[in-house]
Amino acid sequence: MFFLCKKNTPTDKQILEVIYNKYYDNFSLFSKDNSLRETKIYVPIDLEKIANELKVDNDIIFGRLYYHLNKKYGYINENGSKVHFFTPKCGKDKHCVHFPYLASILANLREDNNKFRLTLLIAILALIISIISWFIKN
Repeated sequence: MFFLCKKNTPTDKQILEVIYNKYYDNFSLFSKDNSLRETKIYVPIDLEKIANELKVDNDIIFGRLYYHLNKKYGYINENGSKVHFFTPKCGKDKHCVHFPYLASILANLREDNNKFRLTLLIAILALIISIISWFIKN
């Protein structure tokens, strides 16, 4: 019964889906003349809004973005410069995600999810066919 009371932790895909859906328009509206933020690529996000939508604490979202996803997807260029997936501060903006990179990562997660679902569907169909053939034989 204990497992029924546990809150589910949102997956990386769910977190990135919420961010993508909430901030795509903000990302695409960037213009240097009338800027909503300092850079086009790094988009500031509201951790509280994301956490509320996913029904978890803000620190869960911050931790997943900063300690997990940033370490997993951040990298260093050949010239030594760092590319952050998520940064707590980008100029004057707080809690920024590298939005084009987020879109790419999300596309890969969606593709992996689709492959998993297709494989699962094929396995279920094979099981159903096996059961039907067993009943026909007996």
